[in-house]
Order: sequence, then C-alpha cells, then structure tokens
Amino acid sequence: MTVEDYNKAVESYADNLYRFVLKNLKDVHLSEDIVQETFEKLWVKLEAVSVLKVKTYLFTSAYHTMIDYIRKEKRYVGFDPGEGIEPSHSSHYSDLTELLEIAVGNLPEDQKAVVMLRDYEGYAYREIADITGLSESQVKVYIYRARVYLKNYIGSIEQVI
Repeated sequence: MTVEDYNKAVESYADNLYRFVLKNLKDVHLSEDIVQETFEKLWVKLEAVSVLKVKTYLFTSAYHTMIDYIRKEKRYVGFDPGEGIEPSHSSHYSDLTELLEIAVGNLPEDQKAVVMLRDYEGYAYREIADITGLSESQVKVYIYRARVYLKNYIGSIEQVI
C-alpha cells in the first residue's frame, strides 16, 4: 500500500468508520479517538496491508479497539448496559428512529456491533465474521437474537405510530 492509497482510504472510509464507532459508543470524542487510532495502526502497517483488504482491516481494527475500550470501562465502572432494562416498549411514541436507537443501545455489545455492520453498513455475514473474529454461524445467531429483541422492544407498529 502506498501513501496515495492510504490517503484514498482515509477519504473513502473515515466517515463510515466514524459512524460505525459512534453508533456503538455514543461518545463523539471517544469515537474520533478510536478512528484516529485505527488510521494510525494502518499507517504503521502500511506495507503489510493490501489495498484490496484495507476496508476490512480498518473496520476490524476499529471494532477490536472499541471492544477493548468497552471491556476496560466495564471493569472500572461495573456498568452493564442491559441490566434492569425491560425488553418491551408499551407507551405511544412517534419517533421510530429515536426509539430504534434506544433499543439498539440496549443490545449486548457483540449483538449491537454485528447488527450495525449488517444493517447500517451493509456488510455480508462472511465479512462481519472476518471483522469480528466470530464464526459466520455465530454472526447469524447474534443478528437473529438482536432482531428478535428489537421486535419485542418496539412491539407493534400501532404503539409506535
């Protein structure tokens, strides 16, 4: 990979990478730091990363950096995002996007990451497996469980409208 290829990768993937990390962490500054760290890792391994695999490398690196941060925070804070949350939503609400973001935020980190990669970024199951280090069947299971949770959380469309 050349410096030109690196610059093209920054232009092509920085926004998508930032959006992926931000949707998972909900912290602007931390998301910026993780994206910057990811591109720094790519710069260090410039010679070893193929131009054809740069997108997968970037998302894999960002995913692992994000997971490391989440694990570190849980260890220090003792925070469990799914603790004490009811998997349903019964009151009437009209902003489906906001409701969906809340529901996605309640998912366990692995499920949230695979759903984001599949439904927001459009990756195939095989690509998600490569990025996360999970098996393809485990990716499918996590996506299925996440979608079932989201369906139960949101409830019927009449409650949302």
